[in-house]
Amino acid sequence: MKTPAILWQPTKEGLEQTNLSTYLQWLTEHTGETFTSYDALWAWSVSNIDDFWASIWAYFEVMAHTPYKAVRSTDAMPAVNWFEGATLNYAEHIFRNETALHPAILFKAESKPIEAISWTSLRENVAKMAAYLKAQGVGIGDRVVAYLPNIPEATIGFLATCALGAVWSSCSPDFGVASVIERFEQITPKAFIAVNGYTYNGKTYDRTAEIQAMLAGMPTIDSMIVVEAEDNPHKTDFPVKTTTWHSILVEPHRPNLVFEAVPFAHPIWVLYSSGTTGTPKAITHSQGGVLLEHLKYLSFHNDVHKGERFFWFSTTGWMMWNFVQASLLVGATIVLYDGSPHYPDLNALWKLTEEAEITHFGTSAPYILACRKAGITPKKQFNVSKLRSISSTGAPLPPEGFQWIYEHVKDHVWFCSMSGGTDVCTAFVGGVPTEPVYEGEIQRRSLGAAVYAFDEWGNAVINEVGEMVLSEPMPSMPIYFWNDPHKTKYLDSYFTHYEGKVWRHGDWLTLTDRNTLLIWGRSDATLNRNGVRIGTAEIYRALEQIPDIQDSLIVNLEQKDGTHFMPLFIQVKTGVVLNEALKTEISQLLRSMYSPRHVPDAILLTPEVPYTISGKKMEAPVKKILMGLSVEKAANKGAMRNPDALTFFEEFSKRRKQDS
Repeated sequence: MKTPAILWQPTKEGLEQTNLSTYLQWLTEHTGETFTSYDALWAWSVSNIDDFWASIWAYFEVMAHTPYKAVRSTDAMPAVNWFEGATLNYAEHIFRNETALHPAILFKAESKPIEAISWTSLRENVAKMAAYLKAQGVGIGDRVVAYLPNIPEATIGFLATCALGAVWSSCSPDFGVASVIERFEQITPKAFIAVNGYTYNGKTYDRTAEIQAMLAGMPTIDSMIVVEAEDNPHKTDFPVKTTTWHSILVEPHRPNLVFEAVPFAHPIWVLYSSGTTGTPKAITHSQGGVLLEHLKYLSFHNDVHKGERFFWFSTTGWMMWNFVQASLLVGATIVLYDGSPHYPDLNALWKLTEEAEITHFGTSAPYILACRKAGITPKKQFNVSKLRSISSTGAPLPPEGFQWIYEHVKDHVWFCSMSGGTDVCTAFVGGVPTEPVYEGEIQRRSLGAAVYAFDEWGNAVINEVGEMVLSEPMPSMPIYFWNDPHKTKYLDSYFTHYEGKVWRHGDWLTLTDRNTLLIWGRSDATLNRNGVRIGTAEIYRALEQIPDIQDSLIVNLEQKDGTHFMPLFIQVKTGVVLNEALKTEISQLLRSMYSPRHVPDAILLTPEVPYTISGKKMEAPVKKILMGLSVEKAANKGAMRNPDALTFFEEFSKRRKQDS
């Protein structure tokens, strides 16, 4: 492969000040291990797994209430039990960073000034919320679900839930009722925290009716806390015991914040898959697993230091929200933004960078590309002198996005392209502060992440596109999917493609001979919509409500310029015409049931939807055909129920190529 241009290199002074350099010195002093390069350290971390994760435990001085017996009980995925015997609490590790030297949270909402929340105030509010939840019967293992924007109340609610040893799960208020219920009802929640209104892009939205409908669909909830929107005081009668967030925090009593010690493998939160093959899978992570992973990643791969300000544009329905909370683990100030990144224009987040003096700025690849397309130059309009790193995830970022960062934001900034997933609530590949940044490439594989590119026969390949796999386990892999007692869904999700030998993640990956990486998009049928993964099953469930539709198929195409194109192909019933009225009905239904991100870029008529003999829609082969692969290479016609159905998509691909 041709070597691209180097856009950034660490200075000698910068190298010496990295957390990674400090860790390397610690390893030499405490274990006798010495490494002359990051690649040597990485190789050790994935070939000496127990030693590596034991070093992470010791280096970060994990606060265990009881010690662990062994790092792992078994070696093979997925039946790995980590640090058995140990008890701890994730939230307790956050509050050991309590200080008066800098705030815990900086919060900015649309058209409002920045609000600072001190560590003292955070502790007091978390203690009050935990005490209230406990009084409602919430205890170890109970589920608390939240329907909240990216506001301090979400952080407080999570920390209170975690301190109690209960399990957190959240969705953002732009999710429709059906989408929320099909996620939360799986985990039978006990308590509900919900906002009754929110503002986005300058418009306000009332969510009272949606809350009523959600409660009807989640009968296990017996208490609710309403976070009142500024212009929407709580006046509604709900069918469960209800109080307001404000009334809890104004209580004069100041309870102590108590942390319940739970086993290492105790669940901390439930995140959700995209729902490609049915109801979104309830991905459950452990307190100890994400604690170790987040300490490692935030320290070594984001290089976050105490007192620095860490921002990532996210909603509470994306795993990056959980990841942002982890910056508190390393003593940073988290910067929260509630609103549209486009309001009042695309400069909103760059203006926030100046006002909040952000050190580490995180966003999605589509946002960077939108800024580039709009022709803005933040470095000419805002003071970005405090900015030390910019990170991007959610979708592949092309070289043009890298160029825009260095030309229009800051010429000497560490740019960290990273890729991971909801599955592990971290990144497998990402930034390394001791290595150069090559245009269009991800710097390295993360420590402890045995990432490789495999061909279809399970052979590791270099400088070629292959399936991203992990050959060794990580502590932050899911402990299970909720309601999957025999791990059937778990195994099907990650371990069937290569007959159980490795974790197959579902991304196309190239590992170069320089150990840099390129992600090319999803290799499965998941829809990566501007960095947010959407399940095809959600789309199909909604479309079943429209009588005129016979069948449908949807794919998302990652294009060379970094943008996305998500077409929906519709097969209508005999005598029905796919007109503008039907297209509008489809779009409005998807928007109301789920979210604006579920609305396709184009709605097109197809004579037939292709199926396998076993009755599965062939989304992945259709995507490959539309990306330019021949029908012969994209699909096995012998395994199809209706092989002629691919002819339409082949011709559509040719027309699309001619028109571009």
